[in-house]
Amino acid sequence: MNKLRIVLLSILTCSMPLLDTLMAQERYQVGVCDWMVLKRQKLGEFQLAKDLGCEGVEMDMGGLGKREQFDNKMRDPKEAAFFKHVADSLGIRIGAIAMSGFYGQDLTQRDNYLALMDDCFETMNRMGDVKVAFLPLGGCGNGWTVDKAKRKEIVSRLHAIGEAAKAQGKTVGIDTPLDAAGNLKLLKEIKSDGIAIFYKWQTIIENGWDIAKDMRKLGAKNICAIHASNTDSVWLSKDPAINLPLIKQTLDEMGWKGWLFVERSRDVKMVRNVKMNYGANVRYLKEVFNTYPKADVKLDSDGRDAQYVQTIIGRAQKATDELGITWTPLGQNVQNIIANRYFKLNDIYAERDSVKKSDKKLAEAQCDSKLYRSHYGFLADLSMYLKPHEIERVKDVMTFNVVKVTYEAQCDMIPTLKDVEKQQILAWLIEARELAIDAESSKKKHEVFGKYKGRINNYLTKRGYDLTKEREAWYERVKARGGQL
Repeated sequence: MNKLRIVLLSILTCSMPLLDTLMAQERYQVGVCDWMVLKRQKLGEFQLAKDLGCEGVEMDMGGLGKREQFDNKMRDPKEAAFFKHVADSLGIRIGAIAMSGFYGQDLTQRDNYLALMDDCFETMNRMGDVKVAFLPLGGCGNGWTVDKAKRKEIVSRLHAIGEAAKAQGKTVGIDTPLDAAGNLKLLKEIKSDGIAIFYKWQTIIENGWDIAKDMRKLGAKNICAIHASNTDSVWLSKDPAINLPLIKQTLDEMGWKGWLFVERSRDVKMVRNVKMNYGANVRYLKEVFNTYPKADVKLDSDGRDAQYVQTIIGRAQKATDELGITWTPLGQNVQNIIANRYFKLNDIYAERDSVKKSDKKLAEAQCDSKLYRSHYGFLADLSMYLKPHEIERVKDVMTFNVVKVTYEAQCDMIPTLKDVEKQQILAWLIEARELAIDAESSKKKHEVFGKYKGRINNYLTKRGYDLTKEREAWYERVKARGGQL
């Protein structure tokens, strides 16, 4: 009996990290705001969310502006059903429906505000019985918090909205400029369980308040969802104003669970790079909240020098940066495949050098054989995650883009090249690239291309080109346009 208890205890102990992860995944879900990733009510938002590693999206109701209604495609039952089908097929949930139009529109100036809410509630039903709606009060300005007449009107309308939401088993989360004390007072005035706070870290930071303390004071039951980001500046992982581990600890202790949606926190140096910005933020959130999935491809780093491993990971990341997938689950797998390729090459050449000491011919033969098999194995591994044109880009990054640079230089140097000659030059450069990928160092890679450049020069000379004169004329043209060779 004692042995059985020991075995069961061992199994339970070993499975605890997995159980913790599963519990975290159940408690916290991470998504992105579709209007911020440039996919407002577009089918592509679901595939993008999946690529970023999200559990879901916060779908917007569409623009409002001076319209009578939201520009809402989901008002059409067939369109909504199709969107829902695509989301389901990708395993992506609609975590909340947003009325972002009220960032710029004053709720108190909309006589049809209840009709707008009904449109939102109906959309929530069509998209899978979504429970939370987002209603920003930004369009009302900030003066309403002290303007008694306007505050009274906002409170009255929010009470009506809350009661309508509660009747359908839903919650409308409002975004206000208030701290916890102010929000608690406002909720008490509204007197409806159908209204809660859609908590926004950016507001707290901009006012110099403490996120953890403010959330704790507000209480778990009053927070229906969280916009887990700051204004655009740097990624969450680099933002000194956000102590994410402390925030996670606070939410754990509060017993809160729900959706964390990334709205902003884009790197201003590349604000338009959706995948890099939101991929980085989603990954950091999921890592801290223990919901980030491990890569399917294991990094072959065991027994290797830590500094060397980091160097190789950095080298591999150049390719995933080029594809814009570095901070996504897809990018993590691709990065590991590329890094493992570098590790494999290092192992093959290390073994060759060792065998060379006793049998040089055998060493080269074994090396060539292993390079051949690993070359195609590498491409096959990439094909599990990337499309053919993406694999080509990976090859180019791994060979310093020599194909593109050399080909464009040849065409620029000799403007009179015929199509058949251009095709031959490109074919040889691509062939060189396949060999260079297997080379043991950057020097050896360039040596491979050097041999093929010699072949190209011989080819062009036989075709009647005077390369010396072509190069001199090219130099003058480049100089004339302010460049240099």
